[in-house]
Amino acid sequence: MAKTLGITGGIGSGKSYVSTLLQQQFGIPVYDCDAEAKRLTATNEEIRQKLIALVGPEVFEGGELNKPLLAEYLFADVENASHVNAIIHPVVLEDFVKWSSAKGDQELVGLESAILYESGFNEKVDYVLFVDAPKEVRLHRATLRDSASEKQIEARMKMQQPEIHRLQADFIIDNGTNDDTRLQEQLKHIINKITCSKQS
Repeated sequence: MAKTLGITGGIGSGKSYVSTLLQQQFGIPVYDCDAEAKRLTATNEEIRQKLIALVGPEVFEGGELNKPLLAEYLFADVENASHVNAIIHPVVLEDFVKWSSAKGDQELVGLESAILYESGFNEKVDYVLFVDAPKEVRLHRATLRDSASEKQIEARMKMQQPEIHRLQADFIIDNGTNDDTRLQEQLKHIINKITCSKQS
């Protein structure tokens, strides 16, 4: 059975880039929770029926997920997001378990999630890697990537608790510079620690 590494970090920290490096440079498969949650929300029958019961039949207009309506529901009330997450997260977790079980020939697989702790996925992985970067670097990256204002990005940052999660992680990686060599060295060190502890 492959060991599992949860990958998380604040907005703009470079989680996805670290996941890409793990896959391309180290051959470690990574499950992208955000992408898979979107896929499953649009295709999974259990999610479909529960969202219809929660939001109404119009949430799947013409058989397709009505994303604007779901987004409107999510942001209408603080509790709404927790109701939707309670429907989607268990299905995503089940999908991840199936996915990782099929990777039995791998020593290590990754699970990338911006809400690793909030979703409880941290309890389902063997190790957690927190991708860290200074706030100003994260702010700059996120504004470029999302074509959003600094004010909008800062509002999203306030909704996260990166410092708490940083303290809870097994490994912390510094992604504050655009130095790929240094980043890969840090990743190699972490991978070696995990795979060596598995063998001992």
